[in-house]
Amino acid sequence: MDFVVIIPARFASSRFPGKPLADICGKPMVVRVAERAARSGAAEVLIATDHREIAAAAASHGFQAVMTRRGHASGTDRIAEVVAKKRYGAGRIVVNVQGDEPLIDPALIRTVAANLVAHRDAQIATACHPIVAAREIANPNIVKVVLDNAGYALYFSRAPVPYARDAFAHGVTAVPKSLPVYRHLGIYAYRCAFLRAFTRLKPARIERFEALEQLRALANGYRICVVISRKAPHPGVDTLHDLEHVRRVLAR
Repeated sequence: MDFVVIIPARFASSRFPGKPLADICGKPMVVRVAERAARSGAAEVLIATDHREIAAAAASHGFQAVMTRRGHASGTDRIAEVVAKKRYGAGRIVVNVQGDEPLIDPALIRTVAANLVAHRDAQIATACHPIVAAREIANPNIVKVVLDNAGYALYFSRAPVPYARDAFAHGVTAVPKSLPVYRHLGIYAYRCAFLRAFTRLKPARIERFEALEQLRALANGYRICVVISRKAPHPGVDTLHDLEHVRRVLAR
């Protein structure tokens, strides 16, 4: 299986400026992510960035960085620029690994890529994990995905979906035993032909309201296959508190 991992790493961040360069046990966070990605079996691991210091940090640890424009609206657009620069073929598979997930499981990266290989009618592959806590269903910062019987995404939402009408009549206080509710994990595999098409698509209305760019693909008829991971994901780094947690984990 031949696939490429691209890690978007933007320097500017409203909550955590310079996050890709945050030190984790002697190495920048983006390098920690790249090291995990390299263990997935990817043919190539690239860091897509808009900042020279991030590119220099990548190079000093043996990873290739590709300079991209600063004005990209999303990580997907940034990855699409890299794909155009590298002139990858239409059928090449590219995996988007978020630059703030230094504990990502390399096996998950490979599994998502393999799932796209296995589903020739899909243009995107991603992953999810069963939700067991009611507070996660109700949390709008946790994105939920609804699947069809064949494992393709029907919808992504910040709302508690699927909504258990009777069980949630008096509030979301418990998860019904057989409710198929899944937390979306922010990893994607794409065919390069889709990435080229994506940059020409206008944002969908549902995308604007939910603030979820994958809805643009669904709204335009593209299929997304989803692998269900039974292994709970490690949290990404959004805050300094998250960063300290990751440092403790890696220090152990």
